[in-house]
Amino acid sequence: MPENKTNFSDGRVSHLSSQVPVVDFSIFTNGDPSTRQAVANSIVEAFRTYGFVYLINHPVSEASISQAFRMSKMFFDLPLSAKTQAPHPPGFAVHRGYSHPGLEKVTDLTLGLDSVAAKSLAREVPDLKESYEIGSDNYLEQPNVWPPPNMYPGFRGFMTSFYWILAEFSKEILKALALGIGLEDENYLQKFYTGEHNQLRLLHYPEVEAKVLEEKKAVRVGAHCDWSAFTLLFQDDCGGLEIESPTEPGRFISVDPIENACLVNIGDLMARWSNDFLKSTMHRVGPPPLQSRYIATREMKITMARYSIPYFVTTTPESVIECLPPCVDEKHPAKYKPITQKEQNIQKVSMNYN
Repeated sequence: MPENKTNFSDGRVSHLSSQVPVVDFSIFTNGDPSTRQAVANSIVEAFRTYGFVYLINHPVSEASISQAFRMSKMFFDLPLSAKTQAPHPPGFAVHRGYSHPGLEKVTDLTLGLDSVAAKSLAREVPDLKESYEIGSDNYLEQPNVWPPPNMYPGFRGFMTSFYWILAEFSKEILKALALGIGLEDENYLQKFYTGEHNQLRLLHYPEVEAKVLEEKKAVRVGAHCDWSAFTLLFQDDCGGLEIESPTEPGRFISVDPIENACLVNIGDLMARWSNDFLKSTMHRVGPPPLQSRYIATREMKITMARYSIPYFVTTTPESVIECLPPCVDEKHPAKYKPITQKEQNIQKVSMNYN
């Protein structure tokens, strides 16, 4: 792996032991045109190399992030009988509501001729996580499935507000992407986005006996790429996220959480849109630190519980995803045929739910 780079003197980017760059996003939002361009270039270079970047000093408040984690934990602490009052609908057509452990299997497979067999093979090693999916209430093709108001007062109101806070943050990232890719208009990408088609996900990885993971009877989340244009990720302090090394394919490196930082990664849609100029990187959730516990006089190694909140940013369903002009030339012809966001999304999500 390459040595860590030295920090830029203006504080645009620095590097941790994991080597994923850390960029001060406030310099972009508050800077003059030349500074904004420099920060945009740093962000895009991180996406080209790692597919990931940490953004610090972003516009999402610490209070909002803390409240989101508190409310997420309160939801997952509810008994199963309560959580299943907001169930994920059967199948994959509507991706909303609560999924109990084992219902969803995140996979990098896509819909194919032998999709039934592929799904069956992937599900031999289940994911040990539970999740709750939220979208815009205005996106009628993907209706939200909310818990009963009297069961969890304030949940719907806060999560709706948090969804739109992240949508506004995403607009600024779209500007940075446009500038860093080389589009003349920093608002070019925004015309494909309304904010109505993003997805907020609450994730809980329950405690589990370590040997279940060690014996590969289950995983927390296996290696996969996201489907979206990009993802905003907030993590608790547990750790466990790993990304594929940019220099050693098949080797994964730890990406430790940074308090109040937002970890952003490119998804398959943006990689395709940019003709792979930007990198959609495989990532997974490995076992976090272990705790010893005595159960029936027997010492057991138990993994810590983990919480995370990803926010998947995507275009309108009818948007045609074809190679962006700065990403194609005689030496770099377009690799992919045009596809709508809806078509691409169906190919991906169809493999995750039976």
